[in-house]
Amino acid sequence: MDKVNAHDLVRLKREATPIVCITAYDFPTAAVVEESGVDLVLVGDTLGMVVQGHDTTLGVTVDDVVYHLRMVRRALRRPLLVGDMPFMSFQESDEATMANVGLMVKDGGAEAVKLEGARPETLRRVKMIVGAGIPVMGHLGYTPQSVHYFGRHIVRGKTVAQARVLLEHARALEDAGCFSVVLEMVPRQLAGLISRSLTIPTIGIGSGVECDGQILVLHDLVGFYRGYTPKFVRRLADVTQTMREAVTEYGELVRSGAYPGEAESVPLTDEVWEEISRLAEPPEE
Repeated sequence: MDKVNAHDLVRLKREATPIVCITAYDFPTAAVVEESGVDLVLVGDTLGMVVQGHDTTLGVTVDDVVYHLRMVRRALRRPLLVGDMPFMSFQESDEATMANVGLMVKDGGAEAVKLEGARPETLRRVKMIVGAGIPVMGHLGYTPQSVHYFGRHIVRGKTVAQARVLLEHARALEDAGCFSVVLEMVPRQLAGLISRSLTIPTIGIGSGVECDGQILVLHDLVGFYRGYTPKFVRRLADVTQTMREAVTEYGELVRSGAYPGEAESVPLTDEVWEEISRLAEPPEE
């Protein structure tokens, strides 16, 4: 199948074809994702939690994202690869923003970047990045980089005032040049209204079926993350249990002497072994 680009996702929205998105953080998982036929892969700053073991995403650096982008890039052929702009990578200045975007695209291989929020300076920098020829994905609703301001795991848009702001921000991101907008933990009806109000696709996470596409963290989907699992995650596998059973069995085999067996060992011919075994004999005086 042809390589997916940002324009393809807008076309899929027009055709009412749901867009399939997922995260990946390294070569092995990206290879599985590639074979599964998804449309978009995000190297998210969620790597700080599911890969690095932090409590939040705030400690993730641009270098971290670039490192993981490189690994994922090697495995992907068809999906659009998006790199998350981590906390304070686009808030400081125009110069720092473009330098960080450049690292993610030139060194990491990202084909688009994602920014959280829609503050005036963010909208201006979205226009700046798009003006440099780099597609931008927006992110509204629950924005993990604002955890200290809004708190954790709070649904956005449950009041008329909040809904009005989200709708205005979504339109502003579209006007600024974003090719899509992630809606995280937004009420289903409001997410549907926003989706119908935009010509660019919305990608939902915990925001209901009326979005134009969906994204999940791979580790949540396959049961490979031991931290908090949001209500909206539908776990379709239990990789942790499978791995635990395999490692436990491996330990039992090693301790009992059942592993490695003859089939997992390299033998020598009797003639060669006879000569080699003499090497341990004391030399003649």
